[in-house]
Amino acid sequence: MAFVKAGAIAELPPGKIREYQVNGKAIAIANVGGKCFAINGVCLHQGGPLGDGELSGKMVICPWHAWDYDVTTGKLAANPSVGVESYPAEIREGDIYVDIG
Repeated sequence: MAFVKAGAIAELPPGKIREYQVNGKAIAIANVGGKCFAINGVCLHQGGPLGDGELSGKMVICPWHAWDYDVTTGKLAANPSVGVESYPAEIREGDIYVDIG
């Protein structure tokens, strides 16, 4: 699959994360120091919305039960052998594009 526009970078200031619907899929996109990272927006634990979580550096904390994930890889901090899918993301002319494969 090709890159798909998720939204405008103006909607996502540095240090923030939010959920976007990309081709019907919940994707959490984080702006870490001006670079965007995209992961599957559904927590492995009980399906919490990672896009509604708190971003601290490159870690997002699920708002439901505090599982934390590295947004650059999708890996679970407590057990890096598992995690959510991570997707390529880039900024083009003021918009965020994601390739969810």
